[in-house]
Amino acid sequence: MKNQIYSPMLALILFLLLVAIFSSAEAQSCKPSGKLKGKKPPPGRCNRENGSDCCEEGKLYDTYKCSPPVSSHTKATLTVNCFEKNCDGGAPSECDNKYHSDDIPIVALSTGWFNKESRCHHNITIHGNGRSVVAMVVDECDSTAGCDSDHDYQPPCHNNIVDGSKAVWKALGVSTSVGELPIFWADK
Repeated sequence: MKNQIYSPMLALILFLLLVAIFSSAEAQSCKPSGKLKGKKPPPGRCNRENGSDCCEEGKLYDTYKCSPPVSSHTKATLTVNCFEKNCDGGAPSECDNKYHSDDIPIVALSTGWFNKESRCHHNITIHGNGRSVVAMVVDECDSTAGCDSDHDYQPPCHNNIVDGSKAVWKALGVSTSVGELPIFWADK
């Protein structure tokens, strides 16, 4: 009788332990790959549009070559990016070396998710604020470099960023003044 009670209880304990171990391993699977020492931008060269940060002299910024694993419900942070010329996005988009209108739903993904341009011109579905939008990947939110003219003197992106155009934010019904929004996304 005692063995009948202990056996299911032991199985439950083992199951919970395995879930905890694998959840912890997934969360830790993408650690910083290095540090980047911030440089002070030349006067008037850091564009603070859309709440962008500017690099600080001597501050150490984490860099990442990876992003968390992609699933059908990938957790991320949506930030605001301008893909037009002379905006806070810096250089032209990585996928086609062009600037794009912010009136269309487009995004830049953190380096690991951008995956050496493998998601260029592919659509992703973004879920946030009880709504969803389909957006095309056109750029990389560089997690390995920053604090230079190519990156508009902004720090490297975190490893979990979906950097969206104003059209993405509008489709989700959220003002860009919020700056950051917890979202989920998936390949379409």
